[in-house]
Amino acid sequence: MTAAPSGPAFSVHDIPFSTYGSWFDISPVVAEKTYAEDLHLVSHQNGMHAVLRLVPLDSETGDRAETGVEATPGLLSWIGAGGRVDLAYESPDTVRLRGTGIDIGVFAAVHTLTPFSGTYFFHDPAADAHVFTSYETGRRYRVTVLSGTIAEAAGAQALGSADRGLAVTAQADGAWEIAIEELDAARPPHATPAAFDDVVESARGAFADFVDAVAPWRSSATPAAELAAYVVWSATVRPTGLVTRPGVLMSKHWMDKVWSWDHCFNALALAPGRPELAWDQYHLPFDHQDDSGALPDSVTHSEVLYNFVKPPIHGWALGHLRRRLPAPLGEAQLAEAYERLERWTNFWLTARRAPGTGLPHYQHGNDSGWDNATTFDAERVIVTADLAAFLVLQLRELSFLATELGKVEDSRRWIRVAEETQTALFEQLWTGDRFVARGVATGDTWSSSSLLDLMPIVLGEHLPGEVSSALADHIKTHLTPYGLATEVTTSPHYLADGYWRGPIWAPATVLVEDGLRRAGHHRLADDISARFRALCETHGFAENFDALTGTGLRDRAYTWTASSYLLLAEAHAHREDR
Repeated sequence: MTAAPSGPAFSVHDIPFSTYGSWFDISPVVAEKTYAEDLHLVSHQNGMHAVLRLVPLDSETGDRAETGVEATPGLLSWIGAGGRVDLAYESPDTVRLRGTGIDIGVFAAVHTLTPFSGTYFFHDPAADAHVFTSYETGRRYRVTVLSGTIAEAAGAQALGSADRGLAVTAQADGAWEIAIEELDAARPPHATPAAFDDVVESARGAFADFVDAVAPWRSSATPAAELAAYVVWSATVRPTGLVTRPGVLMSKHWMDKVWSWDHCFNALALAPGRPELAWDQYHLPFDHQDDSGALPDSVTHSEVLYNFVKPPIHGWALGHLRRRLPAPLGEAQLAEAYERLERWTNFWLTARRAPGTGLPHYQHGNDSGWDNATTFDAERVIVTADLAAFLVLQLRELSFLATELGKVEDSRRWIRVAEETQTALFEQLWTGDRFVARGVATGDTWSSSSLLDLMPIVLGEHLPGEVSSALADHIKTHLTPYGLATEVTTSPHYLADGYWRGPIWAPATVLVEDGLRRAGHHRLADDISARFRALCETHGFAENFDALTGTGLRDRAYTWTASSYLLLAEAHAHREDR
């Protein structure tokens, strides 16, 4: 067998070790901003839950062995002076572990016990395996010894707070091997269809195929492309529970959901190389569209939330997605996309537009995706320029779709509403120098130092030249050495780790860069792209970044950040090739 490339090394403190399709990862991150001493098997079914603690053990004393952890796509290793333990995914729900010179302990994760929480542990005689049942995930975790022997098992059939788990050691040949499966009620005993080394090579090969598909353009000029692809690949889960399609979670840390605008950036990055997966990403939230046409705020394994929405960037995204897909959409796909986008647009034109007004409103900062942006400081229920701009682009995309589907009157109607909305945007919110927000309750208007106020740059070629130039000048004031700060750094409201009150975010970067480029401000767009790419190449793919130091903040393995890097790096590579 020809060995597949090992891929980029990464820290499991930043990026969880997982595989395409799996609902669990191996990581020390066991809850929001919570890092354990040991690596854990962390499941994302029914929420994020640490289930099993994986501890390398000294084979002579049984104490924790001193090891370092190394990870590359396909293989995770604990390496110590006396030996090593390796872990690889055999399938999305099964990992294999093999050790020489170091034993392994598989113990129930520590939980604050309530009468209906924690883990029950027992030996299953039908499968000759030990089983942990998790109240938190509602799943079972079965440990089968494939070679070696059980050195110790404790807490079998115990209730309450007893320690529970097992330790596995080698026999005379000096090696041991186990399999750990995440399963529902039962399945046949674990079979061993492949040698451990073949399992590793298969996993590496699967990732190599993925990165070759989504980033065939990569080179030394885009050094983070493979790691970005790994973040997306390893965060992809198979359809289970309320996730109706293969889905890219925002992270396999604590941001383990699909939010209804984040998914668009993943879809765009995947489109040329994995078009079916990209199409699934675009449509996943639409599978849960409610009767009003609203998309949910978020979708995950066991929960769909409707208390907020997200901004209507889906027309913008669909236009780009169609251009990036390797083949045109069929008529049935066009019709499905049109019907869903039409309902989503009508939601904003009816449920979010007060009688007699021309522009829709947000009901909270969360609806905008910019939860706590300073635009929302004065009031929460507000008319904003970014929302109107996104809606204009969505209306235009609906017009294009209607034309292709032979809906001539619909096409004319959508373009008319787009023009009316854009006219209202300028008449009501443009001051001659910048856009303002308006409170629905008071009618008051105000401007802020938030980049959100400048997002109408997404209208690109549809903007008058003097407007796009004014917006571009304001955008420059948000530039730091690392990219676009979401709040001007000199603002009294700026916070280094203030979520949307300062840090650099991927989606804002992509949307602004695209709008500037379509408006003809190529030099500024190039600068923004270069700074953001360098930021990711130095500091990884965090949820957001300190605008003045570049330090990654919050969740450190965020897929829309990785996908945004891939989008900008690909575009840069293609420009360099011209």
